[in-house]
Amino acid sequence: MGSSKTYRPVPSARPRGIRIRRAVARDARRLTRLVTASRAYEGPYAPLVAGYRVGPDYIETHRVFAAEDTGGRVLGFYALVLDPPEVDLMFVADDAQGLGIGRLLTAHLRDEARRAGLDRVRVVSHPPSEGFYLRMGAERTGTVAARPPAVMGDRPELTLTIEGA
Repeated sequence: MGSSKTYRPVPSARPRGIRIRRAVARDARRLTRLVTASRAYEGPYAPLVAGYRVGPDYIETHRVFAAEDTGGRVLGFYALVLDPPEVDLMFVADDAQGLGIGRLLTAHLRDEARRAGLDRVRVVSHPPSEGFYLRMGAERTGTVAARPPAVMGDRPELTLTIEGA
C-alpha cells in the first residue's frame, strides 16, 4: 500500500486525528486498493474482489465517505445506497483495524442514514465481518444464498436500526 506507517490500537472510543469526508472521484484508486488488498478476501474469498473496482461514477452516484488520517491517508470507507437502503461497501485498511475506524464509520453512516430519513439499513455481510456488525448493534435477519460463480457461499443478512429517524 506504499505506507510504512504502522497503526496500533489505542484505548479510546474515538480515534484521534481521523476525519470522515465525502469521497470524491479522485479517491477511486485508493478505495479500490482498500478492497482488493484486504486480507479478509484472501483464499476462498479472493474471487469476490478479483478485478473489483470502485469507480469515479460509483463514488459520484452513491453516498461514499472516507476516513482519513492527518496525513491524508485513507484508512477506510463506506458506501450507503438509499434505495433500497443498504450498506453496499465498508472496508478498513488491514493495518488500521482495531483502532475504532469501523466504529467511527458506522456512527457516521447512521448519521447519514438518519439525515436521509431512513429508519433501518440492510447489510449483507462478508461472513468474517458479521461479528463486527453485531458489535455495532446490527441484528441478524437472515441469510442471502450464494450466487455462483460470483458469490460462492451464503452470506449473513443483518439490519442496522437508525435511532431517531
